[in-house]
Amino acid sequence: MVVNKIDLNSDVGESFGNYQLGLDEKIIPLISSANIACGFHAGDPTVMKRTIAIAKEYGVAPGAHPGFPDLLGFGRRKMDASLDEIRDYVTYQMGALQAFAAAQGMALQHVKPHGALYNMAVEDMEIWDAVAEVIAAVDSGLILFVMAGPWRQDLAAIGARHGIRIAFEFFGDRAYNPDGTLVSRKLPGAVIHDHELVAEKVLKMVKEGKVVCIDGTEIELAAETICVHGDNPAALELVRNIRESLLKEGIEITPPATFL
Repeated sequence: MVVNKIDLNSDVGESFGNYQLGLDEKIIPLISSANIACGFHAGDPTVMKRTIAIAKEYGVAPGAHPGFPDLLGFGRRKMDASLDEIRDYVTYQMGALQAFAAAQGMALQHVKPHGALYNMAVEDMEIWDAVAEVIAAVDSGLILFVMAGPWRQDLAAIGARHGIRIAFEFFGDRAYNPDGTLVSRKLPGAVIHDHELVAEKVLKMVKEGKVVCIDGTEIELAAETICVHGDNPAALELVRNIRESLLKEGIEITPPATFL
């Protein structure tokens, strides 16, 4: 497998009112796609407008990052929401961010569910299908970001059925289980803090389509976008190292809309 283009995405726009979260001004210039909170789990109208402006300044593709309506829990708590409710949540948040983007002459590139909504979709394919249905109805040109794994064919089929593009996502700073899922954050070693190890992990996935799991075994894993976390100073260096390692190998960092 030869990969010469890859996307770097990060979750941004997560400040709210007087509460500041993340290092958007420093992280956004280093990535190619920005997942912008839409006010349900984080963010607010002013933050959404400002984050779109930063993305525009640095030529970064903006995307909606819809989550559950759970500011207190930062969207990380599971909700017993019906598929219809999930469709409405995603529609509402996409529409809000689309308006802020249009007001600045920008168009959204993608949609990436946040937190518990994302994790629940990994466990329940019907949620991915519901989100894909919304994207197809609102703007079929948008790309749905989903977690890469052995379920690739099933998710590709969902994209094909709804006529939308799918970008599979890899988490460079997270440990993987042999079944392709992420190791629970409650377990030791779930989050990798060593910058060099993360860069090596990313390069192996990009160049070989493989990832070393927490038990030392290898599994095949192909992705078009890499999630980089940038909500603390240490993570900023992590993002820089990933970016430099990719560029040094001649791999172009570019939004998935340019190659999917």
